[in-house]
Amino acid sequence: MVSFKSLIALCSAALAVQAIPTNKHELARRHLSLTSSTTGTLNNMFYSLYMEDSSSSTTMTDYGATYSLTWGSDVVDVVAGVGWNPGSAQTITYNGTFSTTGNAYLSVYGWTTSPLVEYYIVESYGDYNPGSGSTVIGTVTSDGGTYDIYHLTRTNAPSILSSSSNFDQYWSIRTSNRVGGTVTTANHFNAWKALGLSMGTFNYQILATEGYESSGSSSITISSPTS
Repeated sequence: MVSFKSLIALCSAALAVQAIPTNKHELARRHLSLTSSTTGTLNNMFYSLYMEDSSSSTTMTDYGATYSLTWGSDVVDVVAGVGWNPGSAQTITYNGTFSTTGNAYLSVYGWTTSPLVEYYIVESYGDYNPGSGSTVIGTVTSDGGTYDIYHLTRTNAPSILSSSSNFDQYWSIRTSNRVGGTVTTANHFNAWKALGLSMGTFNYQILATEGYESSGSSSITISSPTS
């Protein structure tokens, strides 16, 4: 099963923010502890946390270019990550840990508008391949691996624009899981374009952890770009 997200109805975040930094060392220690849906910017990096339902066991800790997430099965769907707003056809280098025994995945995740597109470049997933039940329409070889490409159409589904939108989903799913490395997003965007899958103006783009009716944890650091 593939889960879909709305970032329109955002709740107030429970934020624990340290004192305003006065030097680089204090800046590095500044962080947020997030327990409900929100977006924002910290240490020049965009962050996003979305939870479909409230959860007493889900917390995202954000340090800017690094975040950690723990989630429990009491949340229907959680998506958390840090990155850029807007995104771009950039090369992203990251490292970290990702652990789940259920339905969850680690990906470069984002949206474009005009046309409205939700996209995933999946690096690792748990016990469920999010492409299951869909047809592979192509492949792309990039950054030492092969990714299967999928195209789905969503009708009257929540999006970044409204609670009921029609839009396309583009997926590149790595055939061998990894956590850490380089993602050359332009290779995927060009492969999608060659298959007739057009993209629009970039909205946000994050290195995201998503968990759906599962539990797990992740700790991810983006080493470049970091602004």
